[in-house]
Amino acid sequence: MQQYGSVDFSVRVRPGAKRTAAKSVMADGTIKIDIAAAPEDGKANAELIHFLADAFSVPKSHVHILRGQTSKTKTVQIRS
Repeated sequence: MQQYGSVDFSVRVRPGAKRTAAKSVMADGTIKIDIAAAPEDGKANAELIHFLADAFSVPKSHVHILRGQTSKTKTVQIRS
């Protein structure tokens, strides 16, 4: 039987970067990620979801922004 789970974590995004990449982990465990998309019309959030889905090898539908839709600091959930 396969078990499913999820993990929630905080990210701090920097939209408008040259390329999308994880940069570092802050003292509180928040992951800093540069996003190569503008913070308009949800483009940066969509790029973040795409990046995390690739990084965790899950479908984009398994990545959710729980809090911080319009903030640089977000809480993200990844489901397996």
